[in-house]
Amino acid sequence: MKPRIHPYVSSANLARVRALATRPDQNESKVVDTALTAFFTQQKDDDRDVSILRRLDKLVGQFDRLERQNMVLGETLALYVRYFLTVTPQLPSRQLDSARAQGELQFDAFIEQLGRELQSGRRVLQRAVDEVMTDGSAFFTSAELDRLHEPTPARSSKKERDDA
Repeated sequence: MKPRIHPYVSSANLARVRALATRPDQNESKVVDTALTAFFTQQKDDDRDVSILRRLDKLVGQFDRLERQNMVLGETLALYVRYFLTVTPQLPSRQLDSARAQGELQFDAFIEQLGRELQSGRRVLQRAVDEVMTDGSAFFTSAELDRLHEPTPARSSKKERDDA
């Protein structure tokens, strides 16, 4: 026989216990005993910790992808600036004003094009990476790729060929 206790609980908790006790194979004692067991074994905390760790792992993966994308963007910008500074000649001071005006026009056109690309959802950098990164299908037909996975037929030895 289990020991009997007479604790005092709030009205809200009593209502919750009674609501849970209406389920099949439940009563108030089982509900309270299960809750106390979970409290003392910290089962609820462990379950919560597992879900938090799962979410943190997902965030770490997302952060790693963002970090890699940021590194690619930084390297792309650095390479472009290096190239631009290498191929752009210095202008004489008398041509600077017209060059600045032309540069502003080109920059405005660039900003408009950037706005159109962002609104369309297309990613220029991703398309460029996709064009560079290829898989085996760019070099072989699907039939040729399938044949690569087939076992090679047994070859006859030189002696068998000479005998034939």
